[in-house]
Amino acid sequence: MRVLYFTERDTPHDQRFLGALSGTHHQVLALRQKECQPDTPTGVTELAWPEGRPDWTDWRSWQAGADKLADLLDSVQPDLIHAGPVQGPALISALAGFHPLVTMSWGSDLLLRAERSPWMRHATRYTLGHSDVFLADCQAVANQAVRFGFDAHRMAIFPWGVDLEHFSPENGPQAAQALRARLGWADHFIVMCNRTWDRLYGVDVLAQAFVRASQQEPALRLLLAGDGPLSGQIKDLLNPVRGKVHFPGWLDRAGLPGAYCAANLYVSPSHCDGSSVSLLEALACGRPALVSDIPSNREWIIPGEVGELFKDGDVDSLESQLLAIAARHDLAGYGKRARVLAESRADWEQNFQICLAAYQQAAAFG
Repeated sequence: MRVLYFTERDTPHDQRFLGALSGTHHQVLALRQKECQPDTPTGVTELAWPEGRPDWTDWRSWQAGADKLADLLDSVQPDLIHAGPVQGPALISALAGFHPLVTMSWGSDLLLRAERSPWMRHATRYTLGHSDVFLADCQAVANQAVRFGFDAHRMAIFPWGVDLEHFSPENGPQAAQALRARLGWADHFIVMCNRTWDRLYGVDVLAQAFVRASQQEPALRLLLAGDGPLSGQIKDLLNPVRGKVHFPGWLDRAGLPGAYCAANLYVSPSHCDGSSVSLLEALACGRPALVSDIPSNREWIIPGEVGELFKDGDVDSLESQLLAIAARHDLAGYGKRARVLAESRADWEQNFQICLAAYQQAAAFG
């Protein structure tokens, strides 16, 4: 099958999808909605927009963009389009009238963006109404698609998963030990988070809760990876406990297992998520997780099993849970169960087969 993978830019998730697709029997093409310099895997053909790229900030130009896409499709003749997010590449593909179309949600496109305005609701309904198969990464996203009128029988739930060999309790201890020693945190309780420093991901809530908790529990330390538009605010919030916080910046794939394994607890304070890949990575590394109490997180975290929940956006609730978990002596059991959960439900190699099966289903509908 000749598959066109159509996405907004080139993220690590896109690279992983394209890398996996390049290892299949499919002939794979890649197209980006917005300008970028993609690191396209060997075996994948990167396409460019014909006669320039439309102005995507002006909604009136979207039909013109769809017309340009239709011209491109006439020249490359794909058998199937795999596109997302919903109100981006998938919408453009739907406007171009192409079938079979596999629309893949990226989580916040349906859980958040779809309800932002009448236009977004219309765009979401239109895209789903012209999609042959819908890929959701969690039940919460699938339920939202059904509320927008999509047929549940033409849907696949595909929690993207992780590389269980790379993200494992065995792959990070040496780097973790070195990191703890370098920071002088060998005997401390380390909380780790690597969500983007943006309002959506609640890192400001974590910063406030950590300041309060660390003033009560001197052993607490924070490994806060990443960066983002709230960088100045986050660092200002943490300034009172600056000596208890390490800012390593963005961690690459090679450095992530060591960071996860250096932590006693992984925290995700996001206000909206699908099946968070960073959460799955942490679970695969055998880390207990403390996450916001939102529907998608409840699909992975049962309190008392592999982690705990705190009230979304509530600094007091997060502070209380940080202190309670730091005082526990049974976290090793949490970590072992976290790894078992990842092995059973978050195996990228196994879960990717759901995506390939969805292609076959879409081809039959299309």
